[in-house]
Amino acid sequence: MSQVTIKDIEVLNCEYGKNTIKFLRLHREGKKHFVKEVEVCAHLRLTSPQEYLEGNNSLVIPTDTIKNIVLVLAKKNGIPSLEQFAIDICNHFMTTFCQVAYVKTYVQEVPWQRLHEDGVPHIHSFICVPDGIRFCEAEQCRNGPLVVFAGIKDLKLMKTTQSGFEGFYKNEHTTLPERHDRILCGELFCKWSYGECKDFDFNCIWKKIRECILEAFAGPPDCGEYSPSYQKTINSIQMLVLSRVSQVQVIEAVLNNTFYNVVDMKNLGLDNDKEVLVPVEAPYGSCTCTLGRKKFFEAQGQMMRDERKCQFGLAAAQGN
Repeated sequence: MSQVTIKDIEVLNCEYGKNTIKFLRLHREGKKHFVKEVEVCAHLRLTSPQEYLEGNNSLVIPTDTIKNIVLVLAKKNGIPSLEQFAIDICNHFMTTFCQVAYVKTYVQEVPWQRLHEDGVPHIHSFICVPDGIRFCEAEQCRNGPLVVFAGIKDLKLMKTTQSGFEGFYKNEHTTLPERHDRILCGELFCKWSYGECKDFDFNCIWKKIRECILEAFAGPPDCGEYSPSYQKTINSIQMLVLSRVSQVQVIEAVLNNTFYNVVDMKNLGLDNDKEVLVPVEAPYGSCTCTLGRKKFFEAQGQMMRDERKCQFGLAAAQGN
């Protein structure tokens, strides 16, 4: 068997970076304090893969340096929004280091909320409320556009009626009964793309999208809205976001469901009318869908094909 040499291979992708850079950024305005606790991952691709192929580290920016740069940017610029902070990181590496060909940054936030006492906001106390984790990504190739993604994950949602699952395909392996009234419960991951970066109010947009997600899932507060499947629920969420938030070009959603079994209490002499149920956490069903605006992809043209070659994130995957 002949030995493989460097001349026999092609480097498809090589990158490195620093993961889980965790810190708290405290901002003071007189006696009132503001906090942002985040976790950052920053990865680079250099103009040459010589550190991999030859062991030549002359172009390598140490990951400890990457970490320090992230902390310095947080100190100097603050974190007006997760997206803006990710953009700041990308801009710094692209404008400071000529050997950087590609940079990708991921930022997620710890969900601290200001504590209220009798309706009065506290000036320096906070409570961690796990009602969904906000995150974002920014990535850029040299001489290419800065692309921004944002999203929410670990958002647990439930409605106790106005959900069913009927009319599905059946064969000899089907044991699941049809249900016209069931609990719909799941953990949602939702990620969207703004396309090329512009001067958006990212905080306002993120809050609006979260409101759309909750509205589409639950329906009107006095009566709800019937969901025939987890898949249709995902579609309803995506369509509402695309209808109300023009800045979103592509939206991906994943819903991992939690099934609830009604406890049979007949042996206990009780009639359990879907009042006591037990969650079935594994195995669990999962469904996902990605939607994008046709006009956005038509406008992208060659740029989208180039991004696909670079194996970019969500937007590039739509070129398949």
